[in-house]
Amino acid sequence: MAQFFVLDYQGAPFELFGIAHLVALGVVLGINLLIVANRKRFTPQMQRYFRVTLAVILLVDEAAWHAWNYITGQWTIQTMLPLHLCSVLVFASAYMLLTRSYKVYEFAYFLGIAGALQALLTPDAGIYGYPHFRFFQVIISHGSIVTAAIYMTFVEGYRPYLSSLKRVFIWANIYMIVVFFLNQLLGSNYLFIAHKPETASLIDVLGPWPWYILVLEVIGIVMCLLLYLPYAIADMKRKQAPEPV
Repeated sequence: MAQFFVLDYQGAPFELFGIAHLVALGVVLGINLLIVANRKRFTPQMQRYFRVTLAVILLVDEAAWHAWNYITGQWTIQTMLPLHLCSVLVFASAYMLLTRSYKVYEFAYFLGIAGALQALLTPDAGIYGYPHFRFFQVIISHGSIVTAAIYMTFVEGYRPYLSSLKRVFIWANIYMIVVFFLNQLLGSNYLFIAHKPETASLIDVLGPWPWYILVLEVIGIVMCLLLYLPYAIADMKRKQAPEPV
C-alpha cells in the first residue's frame, strides 16, 4: 500500500481522458445525476446527514492532501496555503453545507461548478495516475465541490440571481487583487496570476503574462453566464406568462 502514497511514484502516470480518468468522471457524473433524479426523496433527516457527510469528505480530503505534502517534504507557505480557488471552495463549500449559507452558495454555484469542473476535466495530478493517492484526492476534492453546489441547488432549492452574479464577479476580482499582492510578498503563484504554472496546462495556449489573466477572466465570465442562463430563461418565461384569471 505504501507505494500508492510515495512521492517518487513508479506506477502508471496520469493519462488525460484515459480509462481511469473517464471512469472517475463517470462516477462523479453518476452521483450528481442520482442526486438530481432523487431530489424529491430526500427527507429532512437525509438532507442533514448528506450535508454533514459531504462536508466531512471535503475537509478530510483536504487535510489528507496537506498531510501528504508535509510527510513527503513538499509543504511550503509558497504552495500550500489555501489560496487557490478550489482550495478556498473546499472550505467554503463545507461551511455552506453545515450552515446552509446562501451567501456562500452564490460563490459555490458559480465559481465552484465552473472552477472545479475545469479541474476535473484537466486535473493537476502530475505523474500520479490510478491508483495513487493523488489521483483519488484530486477527483474527490473537485468532484465534491461540484456535488455540494448541485445538491444545494436541486435538493435544498437554492438558486442564483442576477445580483448573485454581480456579487461573485466583484468579490472574485477583489480577492484576485489581494492574492496578487500576497504573491509579491510571499514569492508564490497562487491563482497562477504571478506567472504561468511550471507544469504544462491549458494556460500555456492563452498568451503571455499578464494577458492570459484577462483571457481567463473572460472564460470565467462566459462560464458563469452559461450557468445563469437557465434561470434567466425561466425568469423571462415567468414574466411573459399571462396573468391567471
